Amino acid sequence: MSANTDTSSSLPTFSSGLLITGGSLVAAGAVIALAGLAVGSSHVLLATRRWIQEMEVPPSELARIKWAQARSAATAGAAAWQNGVSTRDTAGT
Repeated sequence: MSANTDTSSSLPTFSSGLLITGGSLVAAGAVIALAGLAVGSSHVLLATRRWIQEMEVPPSELARIKWAQARSAATAGAAAWQNGVSTRDTAGT
């Protein structure tokens, strides 16, 4: 038998024009998606800033108040646990 001189291969053939068009459309879609993401996130950021400015107590001050309350409650709880205060002693009867 002679050597195989068949020039066809088992690989598919691609049209470069269609591949370039498809890649261009994907790139254009990505650019549009990034522009939409930028517009949407800037709106959310500005709305959040406006909402925080309209608050009576800023979040940082509110966090400071809540931290002081939690620390005070933990200190009171630890003192009550160490001193053995029962519910009858604190009921005021």
